[in-house]
Amino acid sequence: MDTNETFTLVPPLRLEGYGVRLRAWADDDLADLVALYDDPEMARWTPVASPFGPDAARAYLAGAREGQAEGRKVQLAITTDGVLPRGEVLLFRSGSDERDLELAYGVGSAHRGQGLAGRAVRLAAEYAVREIRPRRVVLCIDADNAASEAVARSCAFELTDEPPVRRVTRGREVALRTWRLRA
Repeated sequence: MDTNETFTLVPPLRLEGYGVRLRAWADDDLADLVALYDDPEMARWTPVASPFGPDAARAYLAGAREGQAEGRKVQLAITTDGVLPRGEVLLFRSGSDERDLELAYGVGSAHRGQGLAGRAVRLAAEYAVREIRPRRVVLCIDADNAASEAVARSCAFELTDEPPVRRVTRGREVALRTWRLRA
């Protein structure tokens, strides 16, 4: 991977592979977004509002579009058919080092256990390496989140020895371990 000082994220129209299709969120997805994120497990591991209702979904989409317009992040719905959102994968500049691209993901409770997160992360990571060429592609995962760590391992990420990344989520500090995509 190149060692770009900075990069701008330009969203792909659609990414397809590994039996998933990643696409931009649409206004018609609000109810599906609520169904995905108004979930105790999503609240436990992600920084989204909880409870997550229609107002939170509208604000979330507005923030996603603003971040995309500014070239800071891209948020894509995970689908298998190009229509029904089953989760989300995010690509954004790392807060720890802007030369790094961080991925984050979540899959709705009704769609877990199908390998969607791993397939979406693999597809997004390959896109990032090929098109964006950051210094590194990283995941930041809570050490207690065994499911996400399993996704990281299955997608060729390895745990680094870097100090934990500290973030504040809904008023509480979390410590996240950094995983990097193997070269």
